[in-house]
Amino acid sequence: MEQTVVQVEHLSLAYKNLRAVWDVSFSVKAGEIVAVIGQNGSGKTSAIECVEGLRKPDDGKVQVFGKNPWTNRGEIYKKMGIQLQEAEYPPKIRVVELCELFASFYENPADWNLLLTQMGLDDKRKGMVHKLSGGERQRLSILLALMGRPKLLVLDELTTGLDPEVRQNMWESFEKIRKGGIAVLMVSHYLDEVEALADKILYLEKGKQLFFGTQQEFREYVKGRVPKEEWEENCSLEKLYLMIAPKTTGLTMEGIL
Repeated sequence: MEQTVVQVEHLSLAYKNLRAVWDVSFSVKAGEIVAVIGQNGSGKTSAIECVEGLRKPDDGKVQVFGKNPWTNRGEIYKKMGIQLQEAEYPPKIRVVELCELFASFYENPADWNLLLTQMGLDDKRKGMVHKLSGGERQRLSILLALMGRPKLLVLDELTTGLDPEVRQNMWESFEKIRKGGIAVLMVSHYLDEVEALADKILYLEKGKQLFFGTQQEFREYVKGRVPKEEWEENCSLEKLYLMIAPKTTGLTMEGIL
């Protein structure tokens, strides 16, 4: 039986009068990739920060490796790797120095020299971190998240800033990570990425959970909520999402001309 790594039940969180997350429940098992999708402001980051132990829920239950991440953060972080979309590193530090620093945090760190090569950063090892391109910094942040040989990876916009070839290579790498039994919880606006990687999808809108299940179940969910004449068989996950996502106002020429 697969081990449940993350268990969230009826999670609710508010910032003063703003309800960020309301009654959200989902789980992530070992060797499973769960993607959290939804528009900006839908509660994705707030929900993930509760799993990371960065925020204390107002209500509900959050367990990571069977423990409360808010009260057992130090213990849980030994088995959790976190990749943030934007991260600040010490100024004037070289890539090799940052890797050595992160390796010192763990008793049995991963082979960061090998990871540098696999991430296509081998020729950047002596370069300054602040001079890396956006895509190179993104790859470095993923490398650092893998440094502690985690059993749970939390990823925020995995392939932002990466070119198509590197994105494909990254997807293949995470297939290998999944097969190694690592649980992955990812936030992404790239629905092609979610379609390529995710076993299950958590769909949030305005803090509410509208769906949690497999990609096939999401297809059936959408099919039951759109007019028959708008339904398309075998369409992409992105098209499925756009069928039900709240519509936003596009750019008009009135304000330009």
